[in-house]
Amino acid sequence: MLESRSLWSLIEERASLTPDALLAIDEADNALTFGGFKVRAERAASGLSALGVAEGSAVSWVMPTRIDTLVLTAALSRLGAVQNPCLPIYRERELGFVTHQTRAEMLIVPGCFRGVDFLHIAEKIAAAQPGLRVLDASEGLPVGRSASLPRRPWETDPEDAPVRWIFYTSGTTSDPKGARHTDATLEANARGMAARLALRSDDRVALPFPITHIGGVGWLYAALMTGCSLITIEIFDPKSTIEVLARHGVTQGTAGTVFHQAYLDAQRRNPGTRILPRIRAFPGGAAPKPPQLHFDLAREIGGVGIVSGYGLTECPIISMNSVHCSDDKLARTEGRVNPPDAQIRVVLDDGGDAAPGQSGELRVRGPQLFKGYVDASLDEAAFDERGFFRTGDLGYLDDDGYVVITGRLKDVIIRKGENISAQEIEDLLYAHPKIADVAVIGLPDPTSGERVCAVVQCQPGEELAFDEMVEFLLARELMKQKLPEQLELAPRIPRNAAGKIMKREIREWFAPS
Repeated sequence: MLESRSLWSLIEERASLTPDALLAIDEADNALTFGGFKVRAERAASGLSALGVAEGSAVSWVMPTRIDTLVLTAALSRLGAVQNPCLPIYRERELGFVTHQTRAEMLIVPGCFRGVDFLHIAEKIAAAQPGLRVLDASEGLPVGRSASLPRRPWETDPEDAPVRWIFYTSGTTSDPKGARHTDATLEANARGMAARLALRSDDRVALPFPITHIGGVGWLYAALMTGCSLITIEIFDPKSTIEVLARHGVTQGTAGTVFHQAYLDAQRRNPGTRILPRIRAFPGGAAPKPPQLHFDLAREIGGVGIVSGYGLTECPIISMNSVHCSDDKLARTEGRVNPPDAQIRVVLDDGGDAAPGQSGELRVRGPQLFKGYVDASLDEAAFDERGFFRTGDLGYLDDDGYVVITGRLKDVIIRKGENISAQEIEDLLYAHPKIADVAVIGLPDPTSGERVCAVVQCQPGEELAFDEMVEFLLARELMKQKLPEQLELAPRIPRNAAGKIMKREIREWFAPS
């Protein structure tokens, strides 16, 4: 497995070692070799440099999962820019927030994508933010002469590596939080993942999720380290996407429960035929997995089943299973600490360390741990006295050191792998004139993992309709992906003596029996 101090150095090393090997292929069979990747990235870097992007420039970008996006990532790395990949579900409200907080000099967008005019959104944001320029990449990336490139960014030891990446959480508070990462933290994350999956040069990895997730660059690192190939999918559609993955010989069926369920459903519609004949494993994470799903995938499609891990934007894949683990561990745990020099504490309510099997808050540190938030005022509360990051997640370590997640302290709903802030929706709904009190909760959902349910106590004599609630939230620019799927009217919202909403009690009211 290749090692390097930066993403760009890794690109150079891989291009020198296996220039003609495949890095990526897309739905239309457009292919890119490792050697071609380096050449295209250098040309794009030169084009961006001519537009003023330089070492340390803050660049936000929202792009689909496509080959050009991989090239953009590499080009910005070549220049030493501080890049901020933004989720394609972001709209004016979220993009405006992150570009303002990161002091972005450029916002790169794909023109229109999935019916959304990102160029129009970007231009509105730029009009309100002096110094922010917009680059429309709908016709491709800017291209220049490689010979005109500035010198390579200075490389340092991992401990002193500069922050080159800002990834925003999906929203564990009302506003997303920007986690600052270096090439070294992202490389540590990818190295551990690649080792646990025993990635090989003949692996073909499905990339059907937004590449702007921290997992997107993680898979790019893994491909460069091991020589494996990526299958990029712009829009996941079970009918067409699975055919593409099969045609390209997918061996790693990423990336989480929603996708794994889609693969299984497709297999069941085609009994007697293995829809993914080369599959080796189903890497997973980001959302709870039903244990039975692991057994069904392994039995009905093939491979070792789900190989999942646990992590956060702030500390990606702090634990992960291995392709060599037992079925019981694969189905019911999130693996062991990853890499071995990382650490996980389980902390009880009294601050003491839990024994194996005792549930408490998971606290983590390791080489993949972020370098603090863009808003530095959040850092003090984020770390404990020993330097461990407070995840806000509940779980335990079993007798073998495997992580089992049991719940969350943070009030976050995870739907289809995306974190949705209950507080953000509550804050908006509180402004509705018909609402006296509100609680937003997550309820189990067999398809999405969790669904968003708004529980509303109306003002006396008032009644709120579902469509009325949706219209109200959309008018306040809440992303469609965050809209509640369920509305329940309640005579009261229970609160404890300190005034906190008793959400566990509310969930019991509406949880399926």
